Amino acid sequence: MRSLLSVLALSIQTLLSWGQEISIQQNRVQVPVLKFKSHAPVLQFKVHGSAVNPVTEISIEFEGTTDLQYIDSLFLFDLGKDSTWTADPIQQIGQKIMDSDHSVFSFPSPLPVHQKYFVLAVRIKDDTPLGYQLSTGINYVKFQGGATINLSPDPIRIKQRVGVRVRDGGDDGVARYRIPGLARTHQNALLAIYDVRRDLGRDLQGDIDIGVSRSTDGGNTWESMRIALDMGEYGNLPQKFNGVSDACILVDANSQSIFIAGCWMHGVIDSESGKPISNLTNDSSNWNHQWRHNGSLPGFDINETSQFLITRSTDDGKTWEEPVNITQQIKRPEWHLLAPAPGSGITLDDGTLVFPSQGKDVDQSPYSNITFSQDGGRTWQTSHPSYTNTTENMVVQLSDGSIMQNMRDNRNREDKSDTNGRAVFTTKDLGESWIQHPSHHGALIEPVCMGSLYKHTYQDTRGQTKSILLFSNPNSKHRRERLTIKVSFDEGKTWPEKHWLLLDELALSGGYSSLTTIDNSTLGIIYEGSQAQMTFQQIALQDLGIMDGEMQK
Repeated sequence: MRSLLSVLALSIQTLLSWGQEISIQQNRVQVPVLKFKSHAPVLQFKVHGSAVNPVTEISIEFEGTTDLQYIDSLFLFDLGKDSTWTADPIQQIGQKIMDSDHSVFSFPSPLPVHQKYFVLAVRIKDDTPLGYQLSTGINYVKFQGGATINLSPDPIRIKQRVGVRVRDGGDDGVARYRIPGLARTHQNALLAIYDVRRDLGRDLQGDIDIGVSRSTDGGNTWESMRIALDMGEYGNLPQKFNGVSDACILVDANSQSIFIAGCWMHGVIDSESGKPISNLTNDSSNWNHQWRHNGSLPGFDINETSQFLITRSTDDGKTWEEPVNITQQIKRPEWHLLAPAPGSGITLDDGTLVFPSQGKDVDQSPYSNITFSQDGGRTWQTSHPSYTNTTENMVVQLSDGSIMQNMRDNRNREDKSDTNGRAVFTTKDLGESWIQHPSHHGALIEPVCMGSLYKHTYQDTRGQTKSILLFSNPNSKHRRERLTIKVSFDEGKTWPEKHWLLLDELALSGGYSSLTTIDNSTLGIIYEGSQAQMTFQQIALQDLGIMDGEMQK
């Protein structure tokens, strides 16, 4: 199918009069064209020839683009012999204001082009609608001496989707943004949450807070970043020894409460001795991870085990209360770790609030489970593990009232066979017991990465209520690449390929994603992309090839 084609290449060759062959190859990949990004790459091409045939003119055309008025500027970059598709090319050799559907870059000093790669990038206007699509290609290339290679019309095209650069490294002086979650509020705002990794890009421990971006126009624009969880210099330790990470957001369907859960590490535990390190200062370089050996220990003490924090907003995500530490409510003392699983939680039909969670048991073996509240978030409980050697997960409620849990499975690091796939279990008793689902290990491949599972409920044109399951992750067994959305019409048993939608083909900045509903016929996704660390796109149901007649009743 067109949306899942990998690198698309078109080569046209001509033989110049002095007996030297020159070829031009266009390479296109499915990556988003981002608003609020200075240069968004849309086309890579290679001119293979001789230094005695330098280029004097390159014409670019945009046949198939939704509306040319939204393209502000064009930029041409010389990559030299570097064939990688780059988001940040260095040597700019041309810039033009968009003025027609055929834009020409002219070079008074002709460009030598022996095996040279170029990238065309665009800057789109801030008011570009998220339904916009862009298509581009080379019209012709002229060489010194008058030779011309014409490439138009070009039958092989990709429609590149518009997205939003919500956050990227360097914004507000932050080194890296990671671990997204996304939810829609009762007032129809979108809340995107993420790690604010201030000094270093690595995982805990570090100076990490949980940030929130809020949109009131369906994700077209986003308000300035707010901070929901920040433990500051708690216990007289520097901020880099009070990090909070791996947040999960949950909108209570029956109240104005919105909850964010996060994993807090206080101090550092020595991996060899298993004891907290004392006398830490800003100059200390000690580091350990809650998932590494002895990174988090049994018990409840903040110096020995990672803590499960929850903060709440009652004003649509504008402000956040002081966090509540629920570790002693929910963690079994013998477990090494209990933490939120990143992404989003759900409200069950009976009002129970459910966070996906994860941890390490008494033997430091990873597990997945759920953490839930039956009193609107005043008190919390946790379930038995659903499966072992699994971690990050997300949950949905099925039509029979059961909870489906879809999990990242560490076995897939080695298993690249037909049994590579997400672990999937269900429970009808809030995790007292779990049943393996038919789609377990095989229906949804992964390279071992967080994935988003989401249930979208909507009204069809006849006023009937319907629902589908959606799943997003890097659609590969080997690498975090090819961020793809998939759809199930039978509550997760099958995920037909004709309804897959490839969003971002290149190596991803992390590959994590989170889905939510925007309105009846539109979804939103925020993900760690190839073009920005926090990338947002709108997805119409029609983009997934879904019409009313195809929907599950």
